[in-house]
Amino acid sequence: MKKIAAIHDLSGYGRASLTVAIPILSYMGYQVCPLPTAILSAHSEYKNFRSYDLTAQMQGIIDHWKELALHFDALYSGYLASEEQINIVSRFFDDFSQTDNFILVDPVLGDHGQLYPGMDVRMIASMRELCKKANVITPNLTEAAFLLGESPTPLPSPAETIRWCKALSESGPEYVIITSAPSGNGKKIATIAHNRNDGRTWRVCSDYIAASYPGTGDAFASVITGSLLNGDSLPEALERAVHFINMGIKATFGYDHNPLDGMNQEKVLHYLNESLPYFTYELIPE
Repeated sequence: MKKIAAIHDLSGYGRASLTVAIPILSYMGYQVCPLPTAILSAHSEYKNFRSYDLTAQMQGIIDHWKELALHFDALYSGYLASEEQINIVSRFFDDFSQTDNFILVDPVLGDHGQLYPGMDVRMIASMRELCKKANVITPNLTEAAFLLGESPTPLPSPAETIRWCKALSESGPEYVIITSAPSGNGKKIATIAHNRNDGRTWRVCSDYIAASYPGTGDAFASVITGSLLNGDSLPEALERAVHFINMGIKATFGYDHNPLDGMNQEKVLHYLNESLPYFTYELIPE
């Protein structure tokens, strides 16, 4: 069974980070090996949440894994709360990266044109360096702008988003995937992916739904990780992840459901191991 090292925080309540990544990747047939960065009473969008930082324990866990001579088929990081955590993860990548595995970094920094609380220019600089070690990165539109030193704008043109995608790939990652991008059609949103190896850029569009749920970015990056590890091409992985998120949001939207609880992913996990009903990905011409 293939093994994935998942570096995220763990929330006792609310679907986010490890409580999203573990069920998705387990359902896809992988052994998930969590390296927790913090334990939260509930994810950080709940008021008055408690957080227990595990930065001081992370290196000890890594050292034991080195003693056990563990091998991981993928290394996957999400939200990191400090420069120190980013530095620990950077060393972890150095220690466990091999020619037969890959690194995916979800550079969690902000959304809707703003940095998340606790993030600053130093965190952006550190995350930028971490992304250089990744094979795949999955920023949203806001994070892509910050990583490039651009000013986040609510509605960049599709051409500008594609330029960002290509520019980020020049810093190191083979695949750059930007979520929540403009499609040119106000009723749809796009996810853009650039493959630096062959120079091709792909797009998958989905219906815009006026709902927002924490943890969907974690779910998206998890599906991308599992799909690529399963041998899917970049556009196939993109299609599967977008389809899963779209179906999950639709399965949640119809219920009287506190949005903070997150996407009702348990109802749609079965889509992960089914053949895609259709392919909508398109190659963007140069």
